[in-house]
Amino acid sequence: MALRVSVGQYFSADSPIHRLDPRVKLALTLAYMLSCFFVANPAMLALAGAAALALVRLSRVPAGLLLRSVRPIFFFLVLTSVFNLFFVCTGNPLVQLGPVSVTYDGAWAAVLYSLRFLFLLVVGALLMCTTTPIALTDAAESLMAPFARWGLPVHDVALIMSIALRFVPTLSREAENVVAAQTARGADLENKGAIAYARACVPLVVPLFASALRHAENLGRAMDARCYTDGAHRTRYHVMRFEPARDGVAVAVAAGYLVLLVACAVLL
Repeated sequence: MALRVSVGQYFSADSPIHRLDPRVKLALTLAYMLSCFFVANPAMLALAGAAALALVRLSRVPAGLLLRSVRPIFFFLVLTSVFNLFFVCTGNPLVQLGPVSVTYDGAWAAVLYSLRFLFLLVVGALLMCTTTPIALTDAAESLMAPFARWGLPVHDVALIMSIALRFVPTLSREAENVVAAQTARGADLENKGAIAYARACVPLVVPLFASALRHAENLGRAMDARCYTDGAHRTRYHVMRFEPARDGVAVAVAAGYLVLLVACAVLL
């Protein structure tokens, strides 16, 4: 029973992607992920795939680590592909399987929706692998700073994000330990149907929930011991700086990518 979660696990490497300003990485990643929803033809899909592949190569993050990060979503992608393949009935028929037919539009929809979601997820996982949780939350807080004028508790939101990212791997390890302990006591958690598997997971919920509460209590005590107060002005150990020779080039390349994507949408 695999419960390994890669979200929030930083992969240390010396690459151009790692050296980018976290604010630039976060903004450009969100722009790429949003652009994936507008991919609608083969040229745009090829361009989005080439951009994702180039980012993976530049980041020097192992492909296996990225695939493990998006592995829990593979079932959703396969299910989406099957639904589009057999339930989109427009276009010329390609294969006739009795009463069920596979059409050109259905095959294209299955490829399009699966690949663009895969590219989106890979680039999102790449952001997590190339940016530490602290740098990521500091970048989010900096980008959301203008909204503080309208009363948004920006620092509190960033703190919640930081705690969540920090404790996802911790709770994943706790879940693995609980599974190992239950298996050692004779629990059968493998080769079960959906209902039987859900029932077998019930004994895991209570110790995992108790562990989460224990971590939350310890964190609260640590914050109290350090006299943490809400709303106080705080400095950062690592100051984020926008460097034109590094971050400006990344913004220019991203702008060029978006221009090409729009050109593919308009001309093709």
